[in-house]
Amino acid sequence: MNNKRNNLRSTSLDDQALAFLASSGAASVQKLYDALRIKSPSLTEAEVTEVVWRLAEQGKADLRDSPPPTKSLREYLGFWERNLWFYLSLTVSFVTVAVIYSVPEVIPFIAARWILGSMFVFFIPGYVTVEALFPKGRELSGIERLALSIGLSLALVPLIGLLLNYTPWGIRLTPIVISLTIFTVAVSAAGLGRQFQLSVESAEVEQLMNTKETNL
Repeated sequence: MNNKRNNLRSTSLDDQALAFLASSGAASVQKLYDALRIKSPSLTEAEVTEVVWRLAEQGKADLRDSPPPTKSLREYLGFWERNLWFYLSLTVSFVTVAVIYSVPEVIPFIAARWILGSMFVFFIPGYVTVEALFPKGRELSGIERLALSIGLSLALVPLIGLLLNYTPWGIRLTPIVISLTIFTVAVSAAGLGRQFQLSVESAEVEQLMNTKETNL
């Protein structure tokens, strides 16, 4: 009897959630929770989370990693966890440059140059490019981003070297380091800009939904 009652309750919650989403469109889990509690005051956040995951698994709802709604770049930069890729990419790049020109080429110090240099060449250029091309976190899985980052780095670095070959500086250490640093900073800024734009759009959508709820 308890199982049957629980199944009926789950079905009822699913129907209520679908009805709310159909009428309001996109909504956060918190707003869905507030809406369902009107008819079920004893409803817990854990139960709503289960409803959301159940609907997603059944293909009846689409889960999206919505960026935090912000209106200024300064505010958006304060979301450290979301922008960790940006800060780490720039940090690794600048630290690598410092290590290349300051750390002596003797064991064990040279190991730091090898490790950071490998990341700087074989991972960072492709990684920031992936973030710029796919600013929405849900577009690619972690494994896909990792593989694509390495693959793009292996394609971009030789291309940058080829372009340097036709310049007065040629393919030497300093021109390569400077070119990769400029590329990393520029593409990272472009990726951050695209993600910030998504955040602004999220704020506009949230404001529109709040206005709609107020009018209702």
